[in-house]
This record gives sequence, C-alpha cells and structure tokens, in this order.
Amino acid sequence: MKAMILAAGLGTRMRPLTDHCPKPLLEAGGKPLIVHHLERLRAAGITEVVINVSYRAQQIIAALGDGSAHGVSIAWSREEAPLETGGGIRQALPLLGDAPFLLVNGDIWCDLAPSTLPAPGDDLAHLVLVDNPDHHPDGDFHLDARGRVRETGEPRLTFAGVSVIDPALVASEPPGAFALAPLLRRAMADGRVGGTHHRGAWVDVGTPARLAELDRRLRG
Repeated sequence: MKAMILAAGLGTRMRPLTDHCPKPLLEAGGKPLIVHHLERLRAAGITEVVINVSYRAQQIIAALGDGSAHGVSIAWSREEAPLETGGGIRQALPLLGDAPFLLVNGDIWCDLAPSTLPAPGDDLAHLVLVDNPDHHPDGDFHLDARGRVRETGEPRLTFAGVSVIDPALVASEPPGAFALAPLLRRAMADGRVGGTHHRGAWVDVGTPARLAELDRRLRG
C-alpha cells in the first residue's frame, strides 16, 4: 500500500510559527511533524509515499528530498495554490495508482499502527475516529455497532485525519480545488464508509499551544 501525506496547507492557525516555516517542518520531540509520519509509515512497511505541497513547498522538498534518509521513497505533488483535501488527492492520483492508499493529515500526531487498518473492500473509505478532544466536543461522525460511519447518530466521534481511501472516491471529480468531506458524506449515505475507533494517543497539532504540549509529551 502507498500513503499520501497532506502537507499543502497554509498553516494559518499556527501563525506566527508558520510565517517562515511550513507547518510540516515544525518540530515536536526534536523532529519535524512530518518526519514522525514517515517513521511510522516505514515501521508499518509502507515505503512509497506521496506528499502534496504548496505553501513554502521548496522548504519541505529540500528538507526531505527523495525520502531515502528516512527509509522511504517520496513522490511530490506540487500545487500552485492549495487544492483542498479532495483536489489535492485528485491531482495526485497518477502518483498513487488505482489501489486503495493510506491518507494522513500532516498536522496530526497519532500512535496508531497503520498496518492494523483493514482494506476498504467494497467501501470507498475507512476512517479512523477518536474520542472528541476538548477543542472539538461535538465530534464529526457516528460509528455504529456494525463498524459503519454515519453522518448522524450518537455517540459522536472525531475524525482523526487518518483513513484508507479508494481512489474511486475522487477519480470522477473534475480537477481543481474541492473538499473531501462532501464526498465522504455522500459515500456514508450509500453505506460505503467503514471506521475504526482508535483509543490510543492522538493530537490535532492545530495551534502553537497544542504543538508545545505535544513537544513536552514527546520529550517526556
């Protein structure tokens, strides 16, 4: 399985830290956030990685190169302007191929082992969900007793920013910027989204304060 790391965002919530450094290169525990992802992917045996970049793209490319220093092979998908999650995936499909792939938001930290996630089978997506953090108490979706993800229902969980995606989810969309969430909701309505409730460590590294807290945690 290949993996795609989403790293094209502007990082506006992380300012002023991102005024001169792209968010994926911000450090926690002595290494850039994106390096934590690469190391976890390599440990799971996933060595072919696609990364989309836009804001300060050259800094990220210069820092990681072809990925060999981290035991992976990186293919770069450059966006002149950020294409949002769906559009970024759509543009990267020639690099990802036809098989389902692991999708990881670049601005999270999670101790999930990617190898534990099931293949989507007939589903278009398999989402990792976590307990709702304090900053997102209402959650995103409901995971029912059969492991199906629903837009409505209780209790609600938060999407962790980790999923297995079938390229068919976005392949028929026209090129350009578009969000992934409406496509996921449409697939949920069709009963084609499964989910896993991850009860381990997870952080949405969306603000300088949460980055500092993660850094303290990782440094122990």
